[in-house]
Amino acid sequence: MKRIVLYFVLSITSIQLLAQNGEIRKKHFNLKKNVAIQGYDPVSYFDHDPKKGDMNISYKYNGILYYFSSQSNLEAFKKAPERYEPQYGGWCAYAIGKTGDKVKIDPTTYKIIDDKLYLFYNFRGTNTLDSWNKEEQSLKNKGDRNWHQLVNDK
Repeated sequence: MKRIVLYFVLSITSIQLLAQNGEIRKKHFNLKKNVAIQGYDPVSYFDHDPKKGDMNISYKYNGILYYFSSQSNLEAFKKAPERYEPQYGGWCAYAIGKTGDKVKIDPTTYKIIDDKLYLFYNFRGTNTLDSWNKEEQSLKNKGDRNWHQLVNDK
């Protein structure tokens, strides 16, 4: 009986942590109409051909909704979501690295680094990917620290 109660308590605690994790992620992710990457298919970036996803081929991962351009891309994402999710919650990697600010992105301006997706601001003649490329390692290190701090400050 004690084991059953213990399993029940652990199950409830796990469910609460997952729900809280999803809420924290939703708070910090760059979402437009509750969808990540402005509806672009995260897997398509790894084919170097970002495509808009289809709302009928969607998947919610830890509170974040993604659209996919094909069923095969959806299946690939389900197998390894941590590989395909954008870094820094889909915010501009340059801004997160430089100042820790959440800045909008152009979903077609991106870079794959160490098999991870980084997105960038590219509007009104300012393409932050160019600036990122000049000091990538430093900005990536700072971005990792800044993002960790942002998310953990809740």
